[in-house]
Amino acid sequence: MYQFPIGVMLESFRLPTEEAVKKAASMGIQGIQMYCTQGEHAPENMTPAQRRELLDMVKSCGMTFSAICGDLGHGFGDAGMNPALIEKSKRILDLSKDLEADIVTTHIGVVPSDPGHERYRIMQEACGQLAEYADSIQAHFAVETGPETSATLKGFLDSLGGSRGLGVNLDPANLVMVTGDDPVAAVHNLKDYIVHTHAKDGVMLHRGNPEYIYGVVHPVPQEFQGIQYFAEVPLGQGNVHFDTYLRALDEIGYRGFLTIEREVGEDPAADIRLAVAHLKANMKD
Repeated sequence: MYQFPIGVMLESFRLPTEEAVKKAASMGIQGIQMYCTQGEHAPENMTPAQRRELLDMVKSCGMTFSAICGDLGHGFGDAGMNPALIEKSKRILDLSKDLEADIVTTHIGVVPSDPGHERYRIMQEACGQLAEYADSIQAHFAVETGPETSATLKGFLDSLGGSRGLGVNLDPANLVMVTGDDPVAAVHNLKDYIVHTHAKDGVMLHRGNPEYIYGVVHPVPQEFQGIQYFAEVPLGQGNVHFDTYLRALDEIGYRGFLTIEREVGEDPAADIRLAVAHLKANMKD
């Protein structure tokens, strides 16, 4: 028997915050994740009183924060930008503690497959600092899967000394859409690091170079421009097999959230309801 709490990325509803929280609660969802990088929910714009008010609102609806999204949109591959990005990420980690989430998820950029690559060293240094800080406040800075295979990501995380301060937000759809990696194998590869997951589905349309897909290389060669490499689809309609994927999460002892993320689609609320039903149908009684 295994059961996982179900969460949702609040922005997936495309509604004002309070309305989205109430909509999630009405669906029986247990947790929410929200972006806290800019605007009213950025750490620099939230007073202690506002943080308590937001947390109280979520708790009053019978939910908790599954995680905070701290994706600043740049990754950590540029040594010149990293000091400011690291400082902002630390403040988002502080906010996650105030909201009783203790987890911040983000994309760190494309980890090179070659550990000798200069960008690998730059990313190691930045993530090492964030791992150390997260450890110091008993939180997790969680790298979202996608741009590289789970084996490459595991090697990178291991190179930092296995700190639990740097964890993994496992997004199975990103793996099947971008690298063609097997989510079940990824669960077992990354079992020592997984602290949060996204419940999303998708298909790969064309295999491409992640450095082009994620804009790491500039300019992108003309022959690779304008290609739709992948498509996100409603849960159960893509290449993530949630029956075997959830079983793998259970096998490694994961008991955290399955947080639904729906970034496209004309009727997000309907797609989220579909996702909740699909996840529950694949949890064994």
